[in-house]
Amino acid sequence: MAADAASSSPPAAITCRAAVAWGPGQPLVMEEVEVAPPGAMEIRVKVVSTSVCRSDVSAWQSKVQPDLFPRIFGHEASGVVESVGEGVTEFQVGDHVLTVFIGECKSCKHCVSGKSNMCQKLGLERKGVMHSDQKTRFSVKGKPVYHYCAVSSFSEYTVVHSGCAVKVGPTVPMDRVCLLSCGVSAGLGAAWNVANVSEGSSVVIFGLGTVGLSVAQGAKLRGASKIIGVDTNPEKQEKGKAFGVTDFINPNDLSEPVQQVIKRMTDGGADYSFECVGDTGVVSTALQSCSDGWGVTVTLGVPKAKPEVSAHYAFLLSGRTLKGSLFGGWRPKSDLPSLVDKYADKEIQVDGLVTHDIPFGDINRALELMLQNKCLRCVIHMSQ
Repeated sequence: MAADAASSSPPAAITCRAAVAWGPGQPLVMEEVEVAPPGAMEIRVKVVSTSVCRSDVSAWQSKVQPDLFPRIFGHEASGVVESVGEGVTEFQVGDHVLTVFIGECKSCKHCVSGKSNMCQKLGLERKGVMHSDQKTRFSVKGKPVYHYCAVSSFSEYTVVHSGCAVKVGPTVPMDRVCLLSCGVSAGLGAAWNVANVSEGSSVVIFGLGTVGLSVAQGAKLRGASKIIGVDTNPEKQEKGKAFGVTDFINPNDLSEPVQQVIKRMTDGGADYSFECVGDTGVVSTALQSCSDGWGVTVTLGVPKAKPEVSAHYAFLLSGRTLKGSLFGGWRPKSDLPSLVDKYADKEIQVDGLVTHDIPFGDINRALELMLQNKCLRCVIHMSQ
């Protein structure tokens, strides 16, 4: 009877290690943090693996929101459900999950429309708190610590809304499938859902990081005949070939604008272009690289500066389209399980995007590798 009573008692706070950023660009500090119990419709997750995404680094360096420090970054993660909050029926203790930086409530206007993944209740969280009560679940010596994207996976334990987690099978390798919770899915979805790349088409991709290479993979699987990769890092040429890139351009080697070269290579412009750099100037270049009449440009990158996009109206008047993409248009609950199945069945590549496996205690090394453009994805192993 005592054991039954203990098992049904509400979860208590947990103390664990977390990599805390105390200020913009400051090295992360390994701290003992207190993680509150999950609230209503929330789950607490023991993080197994988390990878470092470029947006983590950009937000960590940014001085736009200095009041959102101390803060725990990280959002691309896999883990095991440790406890569940009131009202949660979808998850049980021990379930393997992916965390997702946008959720799916399945009841708001966007979720029921079938046209959007921009959930009105569990959309992209920018205030450093939880969606439900606008409070944080982390603290250090009584001082609140802010979240990132309502995930904060640079911690041994974290709390997420149950609508921002997706259950995965127990046999899927958690140190690789975590990439599907952001970068790989974003790239594949941009090619398949947002642009709807057609067979025999021409594609140009600006930036061959994890997202750009995933766009290339998606375009290849759709049967694109020419996939042009544009990157200033010459080492990306060989890497690109493994993901479907047929032609490579390094803008530093050119004596003319890159869009002029692309127009010659594609008889007037590519059918689809993708901006995966996080530079609004490149958005304009990508738009100029498209074909008149039907060219589609998709922008995926998160700009580090100058968020405004500038483009001559004539490019749009001529029939070109500029579209934005968040998480590749995927609805996390409805769509992500199918991508996990494709990975398990070896229909999509994920493992080749992991360039480094790093223990949690060395997480600052992962940030440095990203800043130095010496990695694609660094997977952080929490138990090492």
